[in-house]
Amino acid sequence: MKNQIIKSTIILSVSSILAKFLGILFRWPLVMLIGDEGIGYYQMTYPLYMFFIGIVSGMPIAVSKLVSERVAYDDKESILSIVSAALKIMLILGIGTSAFLFTCSNFIIDFLNWDQKAYWSLLGVALAPLSVCTLGVFRGVFQGMENMIPTGVSQVIEQIVRVVVGISLSFIFFSYGIEYAAGGAAFGASISGFVATIFIVIVYLKFKRKHFYKVKKRKDTKLYLSKLLKMAIPLSLGATVSTIMVLIDSILVPQMLLHAGYSHKESTILYGQLTGKVSVLINVPLALSIALGTAIIPALSKLFVLKDYKQFKEKVITSFKISSFIAFPCFIGLYFLASPIMNVIFPNNSDGFDILKYASVSIPFIIFSQVSTSILQSTNNYIRPVINLLIGCTIKILITLFLTGSSKFNIYGAVIATIFSYILTSYLNMMSIKKKVNVTINITEIILTPLLSSLLMIIVVLVSFDYLYKVLGNILMSLGICIGIGGIVYIFSMVILNRKEMRNIFFSMK
Repeated sequence: MKNQIIKSTIILSVSSILAKFLGILFRWPLVMLIGDEGIGYYQMTYPLYMFFIGIVSGMPIAVSKLVSERVAYDDKESILSIVSAALKIMLILGIGTSAFLFTCSNFIIDFLNWDQKAYWSLLGVALAPLSVCTLGVFRGVFQGMENMIPTGVSQVIEQIVRVVVGISLSFIFFSYGIEYAAGGAAFGASISGFVATIFIVIVYLKFKRKHFYKVKKRKDTKLYLSKLLKMAIPLSLGATVSTIMVLIDSILVPQMLLHAGYSHKESTILYGQLTGKVSVLINVPLALSIALGTAIIPALSKLFVLKDYKQFKEKVITSFKISSFIAFPCFIGLYFLASPIMNVIFPNNSDGFDILKYASVSIPFIIFSQVSTSILQSTNNYIRPVINLLIGCTIKILITLFLTGSSKFNIYGAVIATIFSYILTSYLNMMSIKKKVNVTINITEIILTPLLSSLLMIIVVLVSFDYLYKVLGNILMSLGICIGIGGIVYIFSMVILNRKEMRNIFFSMK
């Protein structure tokens, strides 16, 4: 197998994209049922939930990295010790966080000056930390072994259950009020996490019986407790700073919109459009880069610990090229097709398409930031990405405070803040890669071909969409056919403009 990174990325990308589309399937009836105001209540608590995920997300990455290093030496005993140590840490953290959310929900809402109607949504996600912690450990184990199938399948199962349970509960509680319906939808996230956890635990136990038969964990579990914490804490700091980007919006944006002259209801609606609609669509292409980042860490960690620096550098360059292939067609497509996409996904409730248009500009920079962070983490450089993200967050806060409170910029101030914060973060990360691991990234070489191919793609798509919509009179069919045509044009033009590189990537998958 010549390039496990690409194969692992494809597996996780397919499952992640499917999960994201299921997430859109979840949002569509939810928006239709509770509207932008209800989505606003739901989304106010969601960044806090994501902040917690950021706090614990360092552990799955640490598990993945340590397991991949032990796999390189076929040290099965240590792998079992890593799993045992990680579970002890995460169960304590999960139980403690769930208890805190249950008992301190009102305090959190008062402290952050949220609308009191967000209480039921916060209560709905209170159980989620327990399942997130357990699920993360086992996903990290399989990712460390470069087996992405259990992670991918568990993601899809989690989203299916979330759609079914979340929408059902939202519909049941709707008669009591929008805030109760939003709380029911939030509770779907807690239930789905437990179902996904049960699935991956069963898969792990079967895998353990087959491949770790009669293998006993080492007695030095405490050693791995120390190693995991030493590695996970800076990783979690990095992920936490990243989620702070979202948390900043949940805290500052509604408040600054009030300063701009909007009412509580109007600011909640605008915030709901930004986070409940636009962010959901932006996150679909970002799922691909997250999959790439997840695949990068164990693969590069193994090469780094074996000191195979030639292959390491080649895979770093390949990772940036793949991320560029993903980023630019998604950015260009969402920028020029924002209105019809929002009309198709949220019929009769497509407000916010202008926000989507401008927010799409951030996609390449977020993707480069995520991939470069994973590369630095794979080489034991954990603190530098945290510092770079903190600098980006500082810029985001300053721009949000300055622009969002202005009636001229309002919600678009938050979009501009996100774009500039990730431009700076991705630039700082690339400079760190050049300095820390002696890999120079030629930005022009990486972005030129996918950018030209994306521009050619969108010209064909816009012309064909205009023609098909006049002939068919159906926006969904016209858009679907045009996206298919655009995908073919993009791939064909990529092959023509860069035959050698595309041939190397596809051959490496064999």
